[in-house]
Amino acid sequence: MNQSTEILIATGNSHKTEEIKNILGGNYAVDDLTRKDFAKVDETGTTFLENATLKAVEISKLTDQWVLSDDSGLEVDALYGDPGVYSSRYAGEDSNDAANNAKLLAELKKLPRECSRAARFRCVIVLAKNGERMAHFSGAVEGRIIDVLSGDAGFGYDPLFIPEGYDQTFAQLPISAKNQLSHRSMALEAALPWINENL
Repeated sequence: MNQSTEILIATGNSHKTEEIKNILGGNYAVDDLTRKDFAKVDETGTTFLENATLKAVEISKLTDQWVLSDDSGLEVDALYGDPGVYSSRYAGEDSNDAANNAKLLAELKKLPRECSRAARFRCVIVLAKNGERMAHFSGAVEGRIIDVLSGDAGFGYDPLFIPEGYDQTFAQLPISAKNQLSHRSMALEAALPWINENL
């Protein structure tokens, strides 16, 4: 493992960057696009893998660093997998977490009460170098959606998602617990052996 290797996270989302830093455990220097003069890559793919690849490959053409990109989202069974790849913009292109959560609850209220609330967070991670996708990994955590926002930690749909085997939402659980359970953690855990060998 080369502790001086810097991984550029192809995101401007500081929450994602912090979560990835915590999961990698300080073994790599992690930076993100918030302080980089790179154009935003449009997520035009129809799958998490396509979107993660678009971001990682395009940004890796502009830097000598390794680039890690993730695309992730919430899949709700009763909504046929929605919001899925549109999770971050479920309520519109300029939507925020509050608007997305409100739309999710509104869509679920349209369904019969007996409909399943089963859902999962899914994440796909892509690593790229010099404009080429070098590897990809995925992870998922199963759970269910509740009717009322609970907790003020986390981000996105965390206040509505209770992971399987727990009675608290991701927004109520300690960050350390969430980082062990999360879809991003699962994907990074799958990726770490490859990262340690190749970076």
